[in-house]
Amino acid sequence: MTTFSRTLGNAKKRFSVFLKRFFKKKRTRIGIYGPPNAGKTTLANRIARDWTGDAVGPVSEIPHETRRARRREDIVISGANGHTVTIDIVDTPGVTTKIDYHEFLEFGMEKDEAIIRAREATEGVAEAMHWLREDIDGVIYMLDSTLDPFMQVNIMMIGIIESRKLPVIIVANKIDLPDAAPARIRSAFPQHPVVAISGLEGRNTEELYEKMIQNFA
Repeated sequence: MTTFSRTLGNAKKRFSVFLKRFFKKKRTRIGIYGPPNAGKTTLANRIARDWTGDAVGPVSEIPHETRRARRREDIVISGANGHTVTIDIVDTPGVTTKIDYHEFLEFGMEKDEAIIRAREATEGVAEAMHWLREDIDGVIYMLDSTLDPFMQVNIMMIGIIESRKLPVIIVANKIDLPDAAPARIRSAFPQHPVVAISGLEGRNTEELYEKMIQNFA
């Protein structure tokens, strides 16, 4: 191989890498993370329906209903000032420090089914963490605003997200419930933007979309 051929080959490789990086920035992959039953799938469905008319996946009161990451691509969100952001939404399984099959028995499952569900949920958490390490460009971290935000899993996850230097928006969900206290979440994580919403009713989602454009574009 001549020197010219090697130089041309190296130039092509550099240009290929440039193109991949350039086009990757045009579409941001946003992971929706948080504890089980925080409302992640409800929000993913809300975003998808608002901007594409489609849903991402089913919602259930049973914990760990989402056991594999689900993605909806090419969602274009427009802001009031005309700015837009194009994202892929990744709805991830609920992250927790422990999954016990006994919690599924409370929902009427037989023991064998509950054990299988617990194993699938554990695998789902591992998959969600893999996405966070390798394939996520930004995070929406969902919290149930009726619960104490100072849980170990929340502190751990926010720390991991910060260590990766990923942009993050914390969503205080379920403000439609009477015992919601989004102010607790704001005081727990003052270093990050916090948006209080009702994913179920769609309250304050416009504010969330504006924050997504500001932080993820």
